[in-house]
Amino acid sequence: MDLITGTYDCKVDAKGRLMMPAAIKKQLSAILQDGFVLRRSVFQKCLELYPIEEWQVLMGKMNKLNKFKKKNNDFIRRFTAGAKMVDVDVSGRLLIPKDLTVFAEISKNIVVASAINIIEIWDKDLYEQVISDATIDFAELAEDVMGQDDNDNGIS
Repeated sequence: MDLITGTYDCKVDAKGRLMMPAAIKKQLSAILQDGFVLRRSVFQKCLELYPIEEWQVLMGKMNKLNKFKKKNNDFIRRFTAGAKMVDVDVSGRLLIPKDLTVFAEISKNIVVASAINIIEIWDKDLYEQVISDATIDFAELAEDVMGQDDNDNGIS
């Protein structure tokens, strides 16, 4: 799967339908008909939209976990809790199930943001809070995550 790029302000209608941004639809055009999995994020109050191919890769990795270890079973159960198969309809809309809307505190205004190979769906106010979080020094975070001294692991 190719990488997905872009951040877009959108709206959700009264029925919980999101009109997918044209630029996202264009990037996903080859796989739109395959469907997606929508799930709760582990670290934030947002939703993650996985193209089915990406979801299957992830589930393949999780399937290798020893299910006779309680922590593995607990992880799998919590990771997949609330996950739903979803499709983009012929009008380009994605229905966000009510339980996921409640989890992510989604109101009318949302942000659709690429996250490398998946898409995050945020309530706009929550997204803005996370992006502008004054407790995180982005320059320091970038150095910690991407600033390895060897060129094998970092971006140069």
